[in-house]
Formats: sequence, structure tokens, C-alpha cells
Amino acid sequence: MKINVDPPKNLMFNSFFVMFVIHVAQTGVGVAGLPRVLFLEAGHDAWISVLFSGLLLAAAITVMVLLLKNYDSADLFGIHKDLFGKWIGGLFSFVYISYMLTIAYLIIMHYTEMVQAWVFPQMPTWVLSGLLIFLTVYAVLGGIRVLVGVSFMTFVLAFWLLFVMYAPIKYMDFNHFFPVWNHSIKELWMGVYKTSFSVIGFELLLFVYPFVKDKNKVFKYTLFGTAYTIFLYFVVTFVSIGFFSEMTLEKTIWPVLSMFKIVRIPNLERFEFIAVSYWMFVILPNVCLYFWAATRGMKRVFGLKQKKSIYLFAALLWISTFFIDQRIEMNTFTDKVGTASFYLTFVYPFLLLAIVLTKKIFKKYKGASA
Repeated sequence: MKINVDPPKNLMFNSFFVMFVIHVAQTGVGVAGLPRVLFLEAGHDAWISVLFSGLLLAAAITVMVLLLKNYDSADLFGIHKDLFGKWIGGLFSFVYISYMLTIAYLIIMHYTEMVQAWVFPQMPTWVLSGLLIFLTVYAVLGGIRVLVGVSFMTFVLAFWLLFVMYAPIKYMDFNHFFPVWNHSIKELWMGVYKTSFSVIGFELLLFVYPFVKDKNKVFKYTLFGTAYTIFLYFVVTFVSIGFFSEMTLEKTIWPVLSMFKIVRIPNLERFEFIAVSYWMFVILPNVCLYFWAATRGMKRVFGLKQKKSIYLFAALLWISTFFIDQRIEMNTFTDKVGTASFYLTFVYPFLLLAIVLTKKIFKKYKGASA
């Protein structure tokens, strides 16, 4: 496996589209339930935790870009090989492959649960998950440029959902926000920590980077994409706190969807049905990008043809949907994966950058001594 990747010109895309790729990778099922999760940790100051998470996110992205700039055109798999060798590096890469496949699985399962709760209570899990996996396979077989196009179209087609928040804003009670900042730093930090699982997706930059043409602009557009994500999460959290009473928000699993109930459109009784159905456009590129990165890893690390790993992972994902059918089990599993994702996306890149810089200094010192 080569450390640097030299993809064909026809597979590369402009750095402008990184903004859309990162944003749609970060926006998924989690946004519907995020306000409740944060409120349980930081109370009515949860919106402050969202803003703090934006600062942590910016720091993590800065580290990732600095890490990637130490190579000509490497992805995380190549960096692992360069730093740790073939076998140890391959082991670390396999951990990341497993992680990305697990994230794709969780997105599918949580969206399936949402559809079953709001639209089709009797629909078997394997039916809807099978449909999503089929669409994922179809998109990933088209290659990275197809996924970039899908990400851009998803952003355009889903942008109008933000304006739907105008309806609950009219009924907000701003007394719910006072007194401001009466929660401890520990509680606010726990809110930041819980937000971290919802804003993951930016780590996909470590895998799409070799396919970007003008790499010097990657940092700027990645920050733009994540800034919009934080803005979106801030809006839904802030509005949810103002709209719901304290007891109601604690008990409402999907506050964002519950707020859609008050939206009234002529000749349409239940707007939230449309929102849940339309949400598939939001989560589909999310699943596709993680699935593509996992299958790409199998090709890079183990030399397995990507088409074979696509079919293999698709079958594995579908079979896995039969194992967990209880919400409590899914929440427990999600919490464990969320903990792992925090270390893999926010902590691990700092460690890699430290190793790369140390190795660089050592080589420079060794060269000077010679």
C-alpha cells in the first residue's frame, strides 16, 4: 500500500464541495433528539454547550488539516502505515474501518426506529434497513464523485427544513433561558461531550482529502461546513428549550419532530409525516460516506476489491439489523460507540500529529548530525 494516494483526475473534485460533504456527514438522525440529550446534561444552558462544542470542533479540524498537510496526498490509512508500519498500522486502520461501518449501522437503525415510531409502527426493521442498504450500495458503486454530488443535492433539497423552525419560534417562552449560566462547568462540559457524537462526520476529511483538487482551500471550506452544522444544532437546541417546558423536554425523545406537529399546511394534516419521510434524504449521504470510507479502507489496507467489500459489508449490515430490537439495548450500544467516537475523532488526531511532528524533528536532527 502506498502512503500517498494519486487518484485519477476524473475522480477528483473541487475543495468547495468539501463544505457540503462535511456538513451532510455531520447532520443525521441525531439532530432530531439532540436538544433533549443536551438538556438532560446542561439544563436550559444546553445552547451554551453547543457553542463550546463548535470551538472544540474547530480545534480538532485544525489538527486534522495540519496532520494531512505533512503529506503530499495521504489518507489516514497511508498515515498509519507511515507511522506504525504495515502490521500495527493495518491494525489501527482496521479499527477505523470497523468504527465507520458501525456508525453507518447506527444511523440506519436509528432512522428505522424513527420511521417505526412516527409513520409505520408495524414495519419490520429488516425491510426498511434493507431498502436503505440497497440505496447505499447503489450510490457507493458510483464512486466518490457520485457521493459528493448526492451530498450537494441533499444540502440544497433539505435546506428548507431550517425555515420550518419559524413556526415554533413564535411560541417560545424566553423565561425558560433564565438565569443564564447557572450550571457548573462540569455540566456544560458533559453537554459538549454529548454533542460530540452528533457532530462527528468531519473525520471523513481524513479519507476524502486525496480526492480534493485544490488542497490549500480544504481548511477554509471544512470550517464553513462545520460552522453551518453548529449553527443548525444551536437553532434547534435554542428553540426547543424555549418552546417546551422543562418536564416536557425531558420526556420528549425527538423534540424537533414534535415541534413539527404545530406546522399547518393547507390540505396536509400531519406535517411531521412528511418531515420523517423526507429525513431519508438527510441521512442517506451520511450512511453512504461512512460506508464508502469503510470499503475504501478494505481496498487500501487489505487489497480487497472495493466492489467485493461493498457487497460483503452490505450483507453484514443487513444481518446485523436482526440482533438489536430493543430501544434500551440500542441506546446502550450507541453510548458505547459515542464514547469510542469521541476518542477516535477528537483525541486520536492530536496524538497522530504529535507523532508526525516528533518524527519530523528527529529526522531533521539526525540529518543535521550526519
